[in-house]
Amino acid sequence: MTHPLQLGLSVAIVAVTGGTPRVVTVRSGFTVPEDHRRGDEPLPHRDALPGAPFEPERFRTLQDGVRAVAEGLSGLALRYVEQLYTFGDRYRDPHELFGGPRSVVVGYLALVRDGPLGGDASAEWRDLYDHFPWEDWRDQRPPLLDGVIAPALAGWIASAPDEETRLRREERAQMAFGLDGADWDMERVLERFELLYEAGLLVESFRDRDLAARVDPSVPAGGPMPRALGRPMARDGRRILATALERLRGKLRYRPIVFELLPPTFTLHQLQLVVEALSGERVHKQNFRRLMISGGFVEPTGQYESQTGGRPAELYRFRRRAIHERTSAGAIPSADG
Repeated sequence: MTHPLQLGLSVAIVAVTGGTPRVVTVRSGFTVPEDHRRGDEPLPHRDALPGAPFEPERFRTLQDGVRAVAEGLSGLALRYVEQLYTFGDRYRDPHELFGGPRSVVVGYLALVRDGPLGGDASAEWRDLYDHFPWEDWRDQRPPLLDGVIAPALAGWIASAPDEETRLRREERAQMAFGLDGADWDMERVLERFELLYEAGLLVESFRDRDLAARVDPSVPAGGPMPRALGRPMARDGRRILATALERLRGKLRYRPIVFELLPPTFTLHQLQLVVEALSGERVHKQNFRRLMISGGFVEPTGQYESQTGGRPAELYRFRRRAIHERTSAGAIPSADG
């Protein structure tokens, strides 16, 4: 017996405004079919990443398709586009639960310069850390970690069915969230999201179980709706976005894609704000500037920023040749030097 399969495209469009990393969202139109609703209340709409089914007769490549979809929905010209991963978990699209086709979506990361949105009327910018508040360490260790996440994970660990599972859960939580003195690794974004999902601590965890229970009485609906840890997204949008943020943070260390988010000329302060916005960590100002200049990433333009009051800041531009030159593996100095 064959089952219908639908190939889709989904893209995390990221920009940085000042020190705020932002992502384009649109509104998901999914509602639970009437014969499966409980009372008269449909499933709430959620933020979704721009996406659409792939049209093979229209596009020669997937990237052609994702550019058309993203630019049509956002009204923005994409600068840098990279394929992330193929997401194909059963029921990742809730339509499948109610007789729709199995959905497989190819996720992409796209970088743009900040600008007004056009295209889809529901498209809007969202602060990326609204979806992952535990990932922003620029000012301090997020209070959410010690006040909510750590105690909730402790309960999940204690509920393990056996000692081996308990120890494995404990180790995963320590490594992912820097608990009990473990170091925080900014690149473990997807691992942290998956752990919270598995522990039933995300709205998406409850929502997916609840939807499955509506069509299969043998599926336990689980406990009550958890406290919202970050802004939820439709389908597996936050999983795709976590993958995008992890990829971005990893590439900050060895590829100068951050310059795709900046205007042609910029100050070193503006550059530092963008790097900090994406990494979620502060960098050492003098070390960072020295590395950008001595590493050959930027060159002065001989011009200065127009401003009133204070000393004008020198403007720099990205050296395109840096892409082809060997760069340091440690591209972001730590906050303590």
